[in-house]
Amino acid sequence: MVHERRAVYALAALSAATFCYVTTEVLPIGLLTLIAPDLGRSRSEAGLLVTGYAVVVMIVALPLTRVTRRVPRRPLLAGALGVFAAATAVSAFATSYEVLLAARLVSATTNGVFWAVVFPVAISMFPANIRGRIVARLSIGNALGPVLGVPLSTWLGGQAGWRAAFVAMAVFGFVSCIAVALLLPSVTPQQRAGDIGPMPDRPRFVVLLLATILAVTGAMGAFTYMTVFLLDVSGFAAASLGLLLFVQGSFGVAGTWAVGRVLDRFPLGVVLVLLGLLTAAMLGLYGVGASKALTIPLLAVAGMSFSSLIAGIQHRVMQVAPSTTDMASASLSVAFNFGLAAGSLIGAGLLATAGVRVIPLFGGLLTAVAIALLAGHEMSRRRGRNHKPDHSSWSVRPPRSRDAEKPPATSVRT
Repeated sequence: MVHERRAVYALAALSAATFCYVTTEVLPIGLLTLIAPDLGRSRSEAGLLVTGYAVVVMIVALPLTRVTRRVPRRPLLAGALGVFAAATAVSAFATSYEVLLAARLVSATTNGVFWAVVFPVAISMFPANIRGRIVARLSIGNALGPVLGVPLSTWLGGQAGWRAAFVAMAVFGFVSCIAVALLLPSVTPQQRAGDIGPMPDRPRFVVLLLATILAVTGAMGAFTYMTVFLLDVSGFAAASLGLLLFVQGSFGVAGTWAVGRVLDRFPLGVVLVLLGLLTAAMLGLYGVGASKALTIPLLAVAGMSFSSLIAGIQHRVMQVAPSTTDMASASLSVAFNFGLAAGSLIGAGLLATAGVRVIPLFGGLLTAVAIALLAGHEMSRRRGRNHKPDHSSWSVRPPRSRDAEKPPATSVRT
């Protein structure tokens, strides 16, 4: 039995590791104006440090997850974090753009495996009836990346040079690596209760991935250019941007924490409600974004709903995973990074042609399509004669034929 306190500490270590990955993935965005002249490159070339990272994740996530599926999870996660931290340290001392790009791509190869494994490992340490809450708690690290990690790293880069920001993240990565190595239980994949989803359903899984691509593409298209929107459409002063983005991010952290209280009881309902709130916020920004008084609460709702939505989708994906939850999580990572890259690219095209005001409209329409896709699929299943009811809870008893052969899961009571 894993001691309760050790499991809680292990969850905290994993959440810190997610913070490292999220912050470091987008770190060059806030440091573009420092990296480009220092290495003698244009800002667009420096931007490839983020785009290339996302592309590598999309390419290697599924193959590497499959190759490592029998590797014990503690050394796998600790090893991924160790390589990530080492590559980030190399980035800090890179003497050329080529070295920096190569180090970033090496770091990206560990990203897909990490995200495929971290959520199944976390839920395996706790009882089945609170797994939604555990997913939400682990996602706090994700939510803190944009609101705390990126601004602090950007500030540090401005004060001490862009290399200092990479050094800080490398150190944080090494500390997280050591904590994970010391605190995680030593179990093989076949021993973990989180290996197989309790309600495997391939059609639901595929529809959920498609909805994720639509939602992330729409949301990230808007969020990538939100500062431009706030300046040009809402008319805020440049000095207030930091506070406005902090409002957006802090509501995201609060929402992620709060959604854990209901995610176990209403997994699909939570996803649909959050998509609805995100859609309303995006369309609201398009409609009344010229009003400062109305923009602030809409920005808060957008941040809260999107950060919470990530936790909700992750939880639902592992529920309906048609095979193993690590492969399902790897597929979600690919879908998310695809949406991230597509949203940024389409947003850039809209900015150059139609103007920044229409970008939230584009985002809201895509999230609305995601709602229609998910809700329509569920309604069609309920009308079908062979529909198997979804009890909307992780605590549903797993199919006996798949779990009867598994040894008891390592877990703790909370």
